[in-house]
Amino acid sequence: MAKIKMTTPLVEMDGDEMTRIIWQQIKDIVLTPFIDLKTEYYDLSLVHRDETNDKVTIDSAIRTQELGVAVKCATITPNAQRVEEYSLKEMWKSPNGTIRAILDGTVFRTPILVKGITPFVSVWKKPITIARHAYGDVYRDSEMKITGKATAELVVTYPNGQTQIQKIHDFDGAGIILGMHNTDESISNFARACFRYALDIKQDLWFATKDTISKVYDHRFKDIFQDIFDQEFKDAFEDKGIEYFYTLIDDVVARIMRSEGGILWACKNYDGDVMSDMVASACGSLAMMTSVLVSPDGKYEYEAAHGTVTRHYYKYLKGEKTSTNPMATLFAWSGALRKRAQLDGLSDLESFADRIDQASIDTIEAGIITGDLNCLMDHPDKKVVNTQEFLEAVAERLK
Repeated sequence: MAKIKMTTPLVEMDGDEMTRIIWQQIKDIVLTPFIDLKTEYYDLSLVHRDETNDKVTIDSAIRTQELGVAVKCATITPNAQRVEEYSLKEMWKSPNGTIRAILDGTVFRTPILVKGITPFVSVWKKPITIARHAYGDVYRDSEMKITGKATAELVVTYPNGQTQIQKIHDFDGAGIILGMHNTDESISNFARACFRYALDIKQDLWFATKDTISKVYDHRFKDIFQDIFDQEFKDAFEDKGIEYFYTLIDDVVARIMRSEGGILWACKNYDGDVMSDMVASACGSLAMMTSVLVSPDGKYEYEAAHGTVTRHYYKYLKGEKTSTNPMATLFAWSGALRKRAQLDGLSDLESFADRIDQASIDTIEAGIITGDLNCLMDHPDKKVVNTQEFLEAVAERLK
C-alpha cells in the first residue's frame, strides 16, 4: 500500500521519560507504516535543553512560527530535585512556558469522551473545553527570598525617568515575594481567540477572574474581554444564539458542577492549568484530553496535557512492561497532522488523522484499555494491555 504523502513538515518536539518512549512507539506503530512522515526534529529532553542552554526550546518555537504547525511531547520542568538528578547548569524554565510566550497563544483543552466511561460529575453530558491564557502570570514571574527585616516595593521606571512606587510589605523577618506581569496586547489576543473559538464550535463562553480581590490585575482582564466583546463580537454571538458570560472564578467552579457541559471556559494561565486537570480527571484520566496552543496569527502547537509519567519510566528502565495511556499523545499527533493537511490541502492526510482518532476511541470502546482506565471502564469483556499492545490494536483498526 502506497504511503500517504506530506508536502510541508511538522515541527517535532521530542520530550522526556516515559512519554519519550511512547512518542517513538507511536511513530513506529501508528504513523510511519501508513504515511511518509515529514518533520523537523527538535530534542527538548531535559539533558539536551541543558546542553544548549535552552536554545533548542527557543529555536523550536521560532520554527513553529515559520512552518505553522508543531507537535510536542511532554517535557520535564525541573525543580531542585531534578537539578541534582540531572546535574543541570541551572533550574531551566518550563519549555511550555517559553514556547507559549514566543507564540503568545491560547491553549484549548477538551476531554476525550468514550462510551463506557462515565464522568464523575454525573450531570456532565458534553465535553467542557478549557481555554487557557498561555502568557505571563506565575509562568513568567520573578521571585525573591527575603532574608530578614526589610521593606519590599514595586517600582516601575518609564523611559523618561518617571517612576511609580508602591509598597508591597514591611517584613519583620524572613519571607518571600513574587512579581507577575501581563500585557494588554496578550490579554486582547487571548480574548479574541476565545471569542472566535466559541463562534467556531457554537458554544457559550464563560470567563472568570478574581477581580473583587485583584482590583487592578484581574480587573484588567475583565475590562479588556468586555470591551472586545462589545465592540467586535456581540452581534456575531447573538446571530449564533450563544452567550458570553463573566463571573468570579469561584462562582464558575460552583456553576460548572451543575452544568451539563458543552461550554468553553476561559481561564487565566494558572487557573487553566489547574482546571483542565480537574476536568480531565473527572472525565476519566489526564491522558484523555486534547491540547492545542493557537497563536493570534494562526500557528498551532499540539501537545499532551499531562506530564512525563516518571513512575512508569523507572519501571521501563528496569525492563518492565508498562500500561501507560497514549491517547493524549496520539491525539496530539493526529491534531497536528490534520491541521497540516488542512493548510496544505491534503485530503488523504486529513482523513488519516480522523481515522487515528476514531481507531483509538474504537479500541477503548471495544474494551482494550490501559491500566489507568481499568477501574473506570464499564465493559463486560475489558482487557488491560500494555502500551505497545494498545498501539498495535489501534494500528490494526487503521489497516
